[in-house]
Amino acid sequence: MSDGDGSRADDTEAGEAPVPDGTTRGPPADDTATDRTGRATATISEAATAPDDTSPASESPATGDDRTRTEPLQPSDIDVAELTGPERSLEPAVRLVWILRAAVSALVLGTVVGAVAAVFDLPLWAGPAVFALLFVLGAGRAHLRYESWSYRVRTDSLFLDRGVLTQVRTVVPYVRIQHVDASRGPVERAFGLATVVVYTAGSRGADVTIPGLTPERADDLQERLKRLAIAAEGEDAV
Repeated sequence: MSDGDGSRADDTEAGEAPVPDGTTRGPPADDTATDRTGRATATISEAATAPDDTSPASESPATGDDRTRTEPLQPSDIDVAELTGPERSLEPAVRLVWILRAAVSALVLGTVVGAVAAVFDLPLWAGPAVFALLFVLGAGRAHLRYESWSYRVRTDSLFLDRGVLTQVRTVVPYVRIQHVDASRGPVERAFGLATVVVYTAGSRGADVTIPGLTPERADDLQERLKRLAIAAEGEDAV
């Protein structure tokens, strides 16, 4: 075979493929492209599987502070001294609420007496007289009731002192408190007031009611009583 044929044979063995015009070329472009694509694909795959510092999975676990915020309040974490306070009275606006209730009651009874007087031909001034008398008595009682009302958050119990004709003093140990509510009726909302209701163990209803508080004071008292009850429960368990 001629030198040209030998050269063409050698080129064929080396992997070069003949083309119609008689020229030769290197390895098929498809093979080269495949090799390059394979390398590029491998590079992309490696990048895709590499951990991303900004992804949520790579973030550090929750710190101890985050776990502490989600854990229930422990008795050992409560400072009882900070939750106690001096004797407190009610808000002056509660007198208006009590006077309004007294006026409604006096109006109802006065209307009934006036109707009875009209039916039985009695003096017509009987109804207004009853209304005026009951209203004066109710207003006076509301003032005296406000003056006699006080409460105090002590280290071991909630102390209440109230009463007009009969003075009543109540001591509620924190260890007996089941739960505490802060409520606001329509009339109380109109005057910007709220009431704290304390329920104790073994009772069928509200054992203690503290009216005439601002919503802020009611929420603060509710939170303090809740913490003191938790602290008392821990001390009692010990």
